[in-house]
Amino acid sequence: MANHQKDFLFVLIKSLSKSEKRQFKIFASRLETSSNTKFIELFNILDKSEVYDEKLILKSGVIQKVQLSNLKSYLYKQILVSIRLNIPSQNIRYQLREQMDFAVILYNKGLYKQSLKILDKTKQQALENDEKYMAYEIVEFEKLIESQYITRSIQGRADELVVQAKELNYRNTISSKLSNLSLQLYGIMLKTGYVKSDAEYKYIDDYFNRHIAKLDESKFGFREKYWFYNANLWRSFLVQDFLASYKFAYKWVQLFYDNPNMIYLNPVFFLKGNHYFLESLYMLKYKSNFKKYLNLLEETIADPKFPVNDNLASLSFLYVYNNKLNLHILEGTFAESEYLIPEILSKIKIHSEHLDEHHEMVFFYKIASIYFGVEKYNECINYLDKIINNKNLTMREDLMCFARLLSLIAHYELGKDYYLENHLKSTYKFLLKMNDLHEVQKEIIKFLRNLNNFYPADIKKEFKKMHARFVELEKNTYEKRAFLYLDIISWLESKIENRKIADIIKEKAKLNNR
Repeated sequence: MANHQKDFLFVLIKSLSKSEKRQFKIFASRLETSSNTKFIELFNILDKSEVYDEKLILKSGVIQKVQLSNLKSYLYKQILVSIRLNIPSQNIRYQLREQMDFAVILYNKGLYKQSLKILDKTKQQALENDEKYMAYEIVEFEKLIESQYITRSIQGRADELVVQAKELNYRNTISSKLSNLSLQLYGIMLKTGYVKSDAEYKYIDDYFNRHIAKLDESKFGFREKYWFYNANLWRSFLVQDFLASYKFAYKWVQLFYDNPNMIYLNPVFFLKGNHYFLESLYMLKYKSNFKKYLNLLEETIADPKFPVNDNLASLSFLYVYNNKLNLHILEGTFAESEYLIPEILSKIKIHSEHLDEHHEMVFFYKIASIYFGVEKYNECINYLDKIINNKNLTMREDLMCFARLLSLIAHYELGKDYYLENHLKSTYKFLLKMNDLHEVQKEIIKFLRNLNNFYPADIKKEFKKMHARFVELEKNTYEKRAFLYLDIISWLESKIENRKIADIIKEKAKLNNR
């Protein structure tokens, strides 16, 4: 997992590909003089090291301690310059920035006409690629130059630039407002979680509607639509309106497929949209569309035109493999999914610098769910313990909660009564402490606590009572999400019918023709 305490320079060097290291050494050789060879030596020492060790660097005798800090800063900068010079030419944002830099150079030399020519061409490119912030910056620069150099009818030119500036400023303001709203809703999600009552639902609804009341969706361009769908998606997630989350996630994804050039210009937004869309399909158990769009996502990522870098590789792994596990959990094909586990664990190591603990723990929970589905309860508990014992998972208490509940059920299945009793007590204390004791959690704990008190002949009858209780709870808007983390109903049915839980879920998946 990512360790942000590591030395930044060391992490940067370790992130370089073989070609990037080769490019840097070629670049550095041009700078090499008797006075600056030390930064190349420092690069070579860190490149060969497995961990950052300052003592090892100083032991080489090449660098003195008083030089190390400045040398590291210089090396860090030169690596970034080297990478910047070798960025693929198809990246439109880098092209636009480069042209802007050229225009500034020409302006500073007093070559106004040449600068304006580059700016006009760059502005058209920016508008064609929906880079409105860059286009606005160009217009403001054009206004500055026109105020010093009269090229055409200054009156007509001035009016044209003023109109462009007003239009771009308006659109950028709308995008900013919507992106702010999206971020604020995400912040509410992290701070308070999903709504738990009608009062909380009304607060979120009112808050959302106040911020979008004066917006006209019919006038939106690509970027405004993107942020509008993004904000609506977070609102629907917060209030647990799965149909609305499906609707806006679909619009988000379709926006990219309708504008394919934007997939390659904004690949992170594209990947995130697909992840939320697949998550919505999972919540609705819409498996036919789930398969279709998961396959389409994999095909798009495999397209040679799709950008390649470390960040995108990590996000692609995260979203594709999370949803591969979700599909198997949705279909009850637990045994068929076991082959994914070693693949995922291997890829977690590869992408460790780019994955936070939250995402790693989500993988562990789903792996535990797979093992539970194939009745490998010890393996299930091992992965759940990784979550339960993680002291840093403060932002995902829901994951901690359901990891503990699934662990309780796994201990019951193993017949570990002593451990079950201890886990019941600690889980109950944990839920009270986190102030998230919903009806589903209460009923699970109460049921498991009383199981050992029932006569063997009465256990099946008690399972049926609990089944009826949970079927009712699943209809409750503020309780239904719990059943996506933990399919307690299918587990109860497996106990009532003396069948494997995987067979129960498979049967339900076949009956659900969506």
